[in-house]
Amino acid sequence: MKTLVLGANGQLGREWLQFLSDRHIPNFGASSAEGDITQPALIAELLDRERPDVVVNCAAYTKVDKAESEPERAFLVNGWAVGKLAEACAERKIKLVHYSTDYVFAGNRDDAAFYPKGYPEDHAYAPINTYGASKADGERRLAASGCEFLLIRVAWLCGAHGPNFVKTMLRLGAERDELRVVADQRGAPSFADNVVHNTQALLDGGYTGTWHIASRDATSWYALAAEAIEQAGLGAKVIPILSEEYPTPALRPAYSRLDVTKLSGVEGVWLESWKEGLGRLLNG
Repeated sequence: MKTLVLGANGQLGREWLQFLSDRHIPNFGASSAEGDITQPALIAELLDRERPDVVVNCAAYTKVDKAESEPERAFLVNGWAVGKLAEACAERKIKLVHYSTDYVFAGNRDDAAFYPKGYPEDHAYAPINTYGASKADGERRLAASGCEFLLIRVAWLCGAHGPNFVKTMLRLGAERDELRVVADQRGAPSFADNVVHNTQALLDGGYTGTWHIASRDATSWYALAAEAIEQAGLGAKVIPILSEEYPTPALRPAYSRLDVTKLSGVEGVWLESWKEGLGRLLNG
């Protein structure tokens, strides 16, 4: 089974290529330039040349704050282009794996009481920022395409490749004596290698539809930063602050934990706590 990875130069794409190569699974990686999903003719040519059995789409517009000032670009990449990619895969009977986000949900603080394990896969869309709205648009277009697909939502993605929150905290923790980190936003981090492993388990099992891949427990940005600083042996003091003390162009969900109960029943899946995932990332 040949796998084509789009967005192969990104955090998740690079993790996919390493995973596939380590397991001697035939693969081809296309960077966001080589496999620009906003260019349907280019994608069609790539699909016809490589003839993959599965396409893994790791290409996305991920600049949450910048999306507020350039919504057209966010919706082009995360919405319209996803629909066109899915249609191209449907025409060729290629299975498509597409990644989305916890930000498609409202993330109201009170939802923690109603969904203590996190939002289920079938919860209604209610994004509070442009990035989340663009990803929800892509999800809708994917579902309407007629393509056989796996839609995987992840949250707070951290991995060995590319920039992410954990790497930023470690860099700042080595430069500063004190870090101020938001403590009133809660979620369940996803770690890139775990996401890839569990996505492959879903592919191996022949599954389709929408799934959540994240840690089995929740935390805050503050607690994640503090644990990273401690595990790395850095001396910086991490101070919890409220969201209003760190204003950003885009609103962030106060509670966006993803429920992974559905995933837990899949053979070969590897569920972990966020501290376990963080420890593996730091010691890898």
